[in-house]
Amino acid sequence: MNSMTGYGRGEAARGGAKFTVEISTVNRKQAELSLYLPRELDALESRARDEINAKVSRGRIAARVQWTAKSGDRAQVEIDRNLAKEYAKEYRKLATDLKLGGEVSLDTILRAPGVLQTSEEELDVESLWTPLRTAVRAALKELLAMRAREGANLKKDLQKRVDALQKSVKAVKRQAPRTVRRHREALLDRLNQSGLDLKLDDERVLKEVALFADRIDITEELTRLESHFGQFADYAKSKGPVGRTLDFLSQEMNREVNTIGSKANDPLISRLVVAMKSELEKFREQVQNVE
Repeated sequence: MNSMTGYGRGEAARGGAKFTVEISTVNRKQAELSLYLPRELDALESRARDEINAKVSRGRIAARVQWTAKSGDRAQVEIDRNLAKEYAKEYRKLATDLKLGGEVSLDTILRAPGVLQTSEEELDVESLWTPLRTAVRAALKELLAMRAREGANLKKDLQKRVDALQKSVKAVKRQAPRTVRRHREALLDRLNQSGLDLKLDDERVLKEVALFADRIDITEELTRLESHFGQFADYAKSKGPVGRTLDFLSQEMNREVNTIGSKANDPLISRLVVAMKSELEKFREQVQNVE
């Protein structure tokens, strides 16, 4: 079980070029990757995405790549000095003809067409993939280690919630038979107070008690709840993504608890149901952090 929250950083260098990759993740139901690469490395974006998506299946992912290029990989800036002198000469001549004062600024000359030139060698992007992949994998390794540590803490907290739920379920199971007995005794008291001298084994009394017992029977709900607890124990051992499954499981547990609350007709069981709902709410909140 892994958390969706984490951070990792990786570096790699080759032939004078250095890559630094930072990857962070936060909670989100689906996987959403935002990858920031230098413009020169756009051709490598899809492969970098595949590397990340192969390891992170859920959460909002932000990955940023910094690249320090070796000499020759970046564009070189050159100034055509002769052309700049010609522009300056013509600008001054024009200013004199128009009888305008002031000096021609350097900024004006540099903005003139052809004065500032760039030369860019052909960049061998393919040769940069190996160090970039190394840096991405190093960042992912650190990220996943952090998510695993956070996941272990989440697992402990979720197990604590399930333990509390199991304790409440045991208390409900102890109380449920007493509810039927109390109803039977209350029924006989009402009948006696009404002047009807009916015995406990009277067919009409037995039928009423049987109907009541059937109406409040929560055996199936308790059985399904205990089954869900067993499923949680299995999912908690998984190293793969289980967040969506646990979210669905929490909804199913909540359904059973609600049914118990509506059928129980007992003050103690009602209080236990409230306690279980509170634990389930905390359980589901934490599940939102599980990958």
